Amino acid sequence: MKFSRRRDVEPEINVTSLIDVVLLLVMFFMVSTSFVQDGRLRIQLPESSAAAENRVTDPVVIAIGADGGYRVNNQALVNQAPETLRAALVKVAGESARGSMLTIRADARATHQAVVTAMDVAGRLGFVQVNIATVNQQPGG
Repeated sequence: MKFSRRRDVEPEINVTSLIDVVLLLVMFFMVSTSFVQDGRLRIQLPESSAAAENRVTDPVVIAIGADGGYRVNNQALVNQAPETLRAALVKVAGESARGSMLTIRADARATHQAVVTAMDVAGRLGFVQVNIATVNQQPGG
């Protein structure tokens, strides 16, 4: 008996359907991804400069300590309540704060909420020129 020798055929994997599935997934993810970011808040951040500006009027200064305590023009407030801050600002700037400048000097360890509260109270009183004091970093220092 003579057996015929089988031909060695290399097995083949058909990847056509796999490629189709991958391309369909890529198309699905491209279509379902949102490229427009409507919900994002656009903020133009200020830059600090080394040159000091000369102002005619003295601005009202709110200093916020690391513990969240407020000082208005270097006068400490009795508590951290927004009503107390409002009363102190009215006393210093008057009821009509429009046109008055306000500078907020916050400690680096102060909470973000304390700064936002100060900005909110100032905005409700009519301050439109609100500056945030920064520290100018020395090069190489």
